[in-house]
Amino acid sequence: MVYHNMRHPLEMGESEVEAFLTHLAVDRHVSASTQNQAFNALLFLYRNVLGKQLGEEIDSVRATRPNRLPVVMTEEEVRRVISCMHGVPQIMAKLLYGGGLRAMEVLRLRVKDIAFEQNYLLVRDGKGATP
Repeated sequence: MVYHNMRHPLEMGESEVEAFLTHLAVDRHVSASTQNQAFNALLFLYRNVLGKQLGEEIDSVRATRPNRLPVVMTEEEVRRVISCMHGVPQIMAKLLYGGGLRAMEVLRLRVKDIAFEQNYLLVRDGKGATP
C-alpha cells in the first residue's frame, strides 16, 4: 500500500503487484528469497483475505540468486590437516575423506563392521536407508 501511495489492495491488481516485486528486486536489491516471500504474502492476502484472484502470470523482474562457488580443500591441504591429527580422530578423518563417508556413518562404525582382510567396511543406516 505504501509503495502505491496508500491505495487499498482491492483497487490494485496484477500490474501493481508486478511493479512492487520489480521495485524490490531492482531498487531495493533484495534477495531472491525475500522477493519470493513478499510474492507469497501478496498471493495469500489477495486469495485468502480479500477473496480476489490474481492472474496466473505475475511477470516481474526476478531477483537473482548469487553464484556461490564451493569451497574445497586441495589434496595437499587435506594431507596437512590429517597429518596434524593422531589416534581415533585421524582415523575418522581418513574415513570421512578417503571413503566418502558421512560424519554419522563414521560415528556409527563398530569394530565388527570393518574387515581388513577383505578390505571393506560395512556402513549401517547410511543415507537413503529405509527405516
